[in-house]
Amino acid sequence: MKNCISCGMPLLKPEDFPLGDESKDYCVYCARPDGSMQSYEEKLEGMTEFIIRTQGFAPQAARESARSLMALQPAWKKI
Repeated sequence: MKNCISCGMPLLKPEDFPLGDESKDYCVYCARPDGSMQSYEEKLEGMTEFIIRTQGFAPQAARESARSLMALQPAWKKI
């Protein structure tokens, strides 16, 4: 089983991959509409909004949580 290199989501089925392309190492949620991977800033914003919406964190706390979670992922290790 693969995990997304950007957010860590398990990639279990074709619809988990951008444009159904199972050769990608990132998930549909970390992809732009054209199938390319989002930048660090794009992903940080998206993950921050997700944490606010699903966990009720305050914006700054959500951003710090997102930043900490992203730092664990292979795509962002050197950022």
